[in-house]
Amino acid sequence: MTARAPAGQIHGFLNLYKPVGMSSMEALRRVKRITGQRKKVGHAGTLDPLAEGVLPICFGQATRLMEQVVSGSKRYRMTVRLGAKSNTYDAEGDIEEIASPASLTRSEIASTLVQFVGAIQQVPPMYSAIKKDGRRLYELARAGKVIERAPRPVMISAIQIDRIDLPFLQITVDCGRGTYLRSIAHDLGEGLGVGAYVTELTRLSCGQFNAENGVTLDDLEEAAERGDWNEHLQPVDWALRCWQALRVTREQAMAIKNGQAIRIGNRCLAQDEEWRRAYSPDGVFLAMLQFQRDVECWQPKKVFNSCGASPYAPHASACEAPGAREYGE
Repeated sequence: MTARAPAGQIHGFLNLYKPVGMSSMEALRRVKRITGQRKKVGHAGTLDPLAEGVLPICFGQATRLMEQVVSGSKRYRMTVRLGAKSNTYDAEGDIEEIASPASLTRSEIASTLVQFVGAIQQVPPMYSAIKKDGRRLYELARAGKVIERAPRPVMISAIQIDRIDLPFLQITVDCGRGTYLRSIAHDLGEGLGVGAYVTELTRLSCGQFNAENGVTLDDLEEAAERGDWNEHLQPVDWALRCWQALRVTREQAMAIKNGQAIRIGNRCLAQDEEWRRAYSPDGVFLAMLQFQRDVECWQPKKVFNSCGASPYAPHASACEAPGAREYGE
């Protein structure tokens, strides 16, 4: 069914919980069909069909924040089968038995996992969307070709062992952008000498988006049938609510809308290139500002034309001040 879309372009984020067995693009197409929104709708951060969990969907001006969402930290829960390996590094590939993991201890597994924590160089899997000479690696892999892949820098903040029930291992991984969870499983198997591949993968969080608050496609369809699917929509600045906020004067708001830098007070203790979200006196989200230490001004980097006051604006008492005021979360 196609939802009756509210008049005009919709702006904001949907915290979609993607099911297993569906590609990210297929999930996006379903969202477009359900909501009736066809233009300026995209997803931030791809999830493999094998994986389920958080898939942020951006509408309208929220698409301008895709980079901030994708660059945020991520948390995954992953189940790994030890004792075999897969050419795709997951359960959808050709499985080859390697060695029994029955004698492995928790200490051995933990000491191998710790090697993958921190700023590391990770070799991406052949079954990935990286391009080589204009072709996706997975296209070459399906054609039976295996090529040398240069390692890429990734940041893995933490790996926690949740449960060991050999041959299965469940872990939680906190990581940054560009990390291949399947490669962690494969490399763990190589390090232990028994092989390993992913059997289940859930993205628990992506930046400010969390699985416990996720909206399923069924939830969205039910809301669309009632005519209020956008009750699940979060405002554009929702994705930046971990940033500190500034509430500016009307004169400063006009300057920001014109792309002009503003000065706040006589001096500012912000660090060079530090970020803030800025709001008008009536609480409308205006822009992403970055502090320029050399001129001691806040420079608009992205200006937004939002409609209505945001629930994430700082307290209205700031309007009484002679200049902008700053608020933390």
